[in-house]
Amino acid sequence: MAIRRILTVDNAADLAVLKQVSTPVEGVDDELRALMDDMLVTMYDAPGIGLAAVQVGVPKRVIVMDLAREGEEPAPQYFVNPEILTTSEDVLPYEEGCLSVPEIFDEVERPAKVTLRYLNYKGEPVEEEAEGLYAVCIQHEMDHLEGVLFIDHLSRLKRDRAIAKVKKAARAA
Repeated sequence: MAIRRILTVDNAADLAVLKQVSTPVEGVDDELRALMDDMLVTMYDAPGIGLAAVQVGVPKRVIVMDLAREGEEPAPQYFVNPEILTTSEDVLPYEEGCLSVPEIFDEVERPAKVTLRYLNYKGEPVEEEAEGLYAVCIQHEMDHLEGVLFIDHLSRLKRDRAIAKVKKAARAA
């Protein structure tokens, strides 16, 4: 397992990749599991709770997440070719952040519940309901698969300010 570089919005080449629509995966094999393992250690190292493959420069429809809180046993989840089948009318405002938009947080409203379908780490089909933080996180990560960042849900002014802050922090580092 290797820690991969996470693409960020302050780099024009990175942003071009982040804006790509990810392609479906043919199936789950050892090569894809190795990618998911790398993504998981990268996410833990960052640290974060979710990571889409495109964020490490691989525009494939793959996501890893772990919503375990500090002090809890890790609970990694793997999503290959995830699809949202239904969404609730109820919305949940949640302050989101993103590893590709470091140190920026803002409130985004998303459906409070979703039903999703995906292949797991073993390549088995799964269909389940997600709510609360799980629903927010999976929708955030699935946006990445469509080339959408959480800041794209904000006003143009807030989005431009967020990118400017990330660029300024990168120059100072």
